[in-house]
Amino acid sequence: MEIVDLLTREAVFTGVKAGSKKLAVQELARRAAKIANMPERRVFDVLLERERLGTTGVGRGIAIPHGKLAGLKQLYGIFTRLEEPVDFESVDQQPVDLLFLLLAPEEAGADHLKALARISRLFRDGALCEELRRAEDPDAMFRLLVEGMPANAA
Repeated sequence: MEIVDLLTREAVFTGVKAGSKKLAVQELARRAAKIANMPERRVFDVLLERERLGTTGVGRGIAIPHGKLAGLKQLYGIFTRLEEPVDFESVDQQPVDLLFLLLAPEEAGADHLKALARISRLFRDGALCEELRRAEDPDAMFRLLVEGMPANAA
């Protein structure tokens, strides 16, 4: 599974304002609901319930909120860079500014896990994360996410 299988250009956002973890999740839920054609409240509730189980803040300023929803026909990814980092109760106690949301159909067991693993591998690349933080617009961020770092990048 590749990132391009999860993410469209329209699902990449910059300059998102959120003063807290809950507001960040709410904003992601709003955007994801439109893309996945699902009720915003259902998306928000699923994400919030997952956060109650334990933070999806994986460290180094990155969070991967995720959840399963009945009625979805496919996996959906949403990526955003927050305007200002927020406390996400991350494992390393660092605030989060890069968020990759994953929504999966309720019955998507293995595909959901494969997608989460692929997203995790992507964000292990510190240079890529820094490029995402410096990217000037969603188009550049989308290219970085689906193509990775150029071979000649520092």
